[in-house]
Amino acid sequence: MNTYISILRGINVSGQKKIKMADLKKLYESLGFENVETHIQSGNVVFTSPEKDPKKLEQLIFNGIQKAYGFDVPNLILTPQEIEDALKHNPYQDIELMYFTFLEEFPAPENIDKLSTYQFPEEYYELKGKVIYSHFPNGAGRAKMNNNFFEQKLKVMATSRNLNTVKKLLEMAQ
Repeated sequence: MNTYISILRGINVSGQKKIKMADLKKLYESLGFENVETHIQSGNVVFTSPEKDPKKLEQLIFNGIQKAYGFDVPNLILTPQEIEDALKHNPYQDIELMYFTFLEEFPAPENIDKLSTYQFPEEYYELKGKVIYSHFPNGAGRAKMNNNFFEQKLKVMATSRNLNTVKKLLEMAQ
């Protein structure tokens, strides 16, 4: 069995796309996943599956949520090793208030170049592979370089989690 971390994009935010975590757990179990655990209301699920292809798992989860709830919820499947690597390569090791934006795929070089032309006071980020590390000293709620910004500029689906959530997901997966 393989252990995976599933992070859903945009559920339970501002009353949109509501899914109770107990119901989400049951849905994942109905899809054949085992050892299903959820973490907080933003759609973080750790589970095991014999499937080796993360893209197949993403599609299965997408279809399952669409059938059960009638709305589209993009999701990313990460391995414990990918989470561990993201934590290891964090350029903001001494900063507690930082975020990880996980990208569905590597952005095109021209989109990375375009992104690098944007700078906002008191907003810092670094793109490494398929992870954007960001720090907003004035708070993430007011940040211009939020998840939607990165998606629009890089033209890649993304979903963000704070440092504490990323650490907790790795702990759950081990």
